[in-house]
Amino acid sequence: MSTSFADLQTVLGGLPLRDAHRLGRRLDGARRIRKPEARQAVLDEIAAEAEKSAARLAQRAARMPEITYPESLPVSQHKDDIAEAIRDHQVVIVAGETGSGKTTQIPKICMELGRGVKGMIGHTQPRRIAARTVAERIADELKTPLGEAVGWKVRFTDQVNPDATFVKLMTDGILLAEIQTDRELRAYDTIIIDEAHERSLNIDFLLGYLAQLLPKRPDLKVVITSATIDPERFSRHFGDAPIVEVSGRTYPVEVRYRPLLEDDSDDSDRDQITAIADAVD
Repeated sequence: MSTSFADLQTVLGGLPLRDAHRLGRRLDGARRIRKPEARQAVLDEIAAEAEKSAARLAQRAARMPEITYPESLPVSQHKDDIAEAIRDHQVVIVAGETGSGKTTQIPKICMELGRGVKGMIGHTQPRRIAARTVAERIADELKTPLGEAVGWKVRFTDQVNPDATFVKLMTDGILLAEIQTDRELRAYDTIIIDEAHERSLNIDFLLGYLAQLLPKRPDLKVVITSATIDPERFSRHFGDAPIVEVSGRTYPVEVRYRPLLEDDSDDSDRDQITAIADAVD
């Protein structure tokens, strides 16, 4: 039975993102072939490659680890609300205090929704040490060796298995660098920008780029996590994306304020830098 363009177009929709894009371009090229025999031969080749890709995808999906959530984390109490928002919207803002569990649990919520199968879940961190430690923590909770279901990549270190990794921890700079060779980020079906409230240049560049990319990638999900510092600004940047508030901390955090000048001090010229150094001492 001959393979048709319509059949192949349907099949490509269920393949890994990179394979679907690559074979889709070949399918577009086949439409320009005038000789029916030559065109059909190309369609049959595409169909054979699509079948192999679908088999690899099935094997990958079967390796999805079991997902569990620590009941003690505040974010675990809101996982259904977060999952519903991610399922129903392309961009979601998750705002919560440090220690609520956003960083470690949101990738697992995405996995439970089936994300990370057709493409990886890209999970950014502002610092290299955080990329490594967060990857270790998520891998430990999923009971899987680091570098398999959960991998991490920073400068000079790459522990990611393209065939087995569902969640890829990396620095913001690594994701920016990957845009040079993967302009539509087709290695990922989900992007999590963590600690967005820090507003580094890398984070600002990524937020701007993603806002332009999303219309071209309707299948891509983006989750922005932030402390409770003006999350409305992130929402407006992404067309009034929904905000899910996660309150509570795992451990209490005490905040103390130290005055610039002590009550009994005559040092009226004391500047802020000196005061900070004295406070640290």
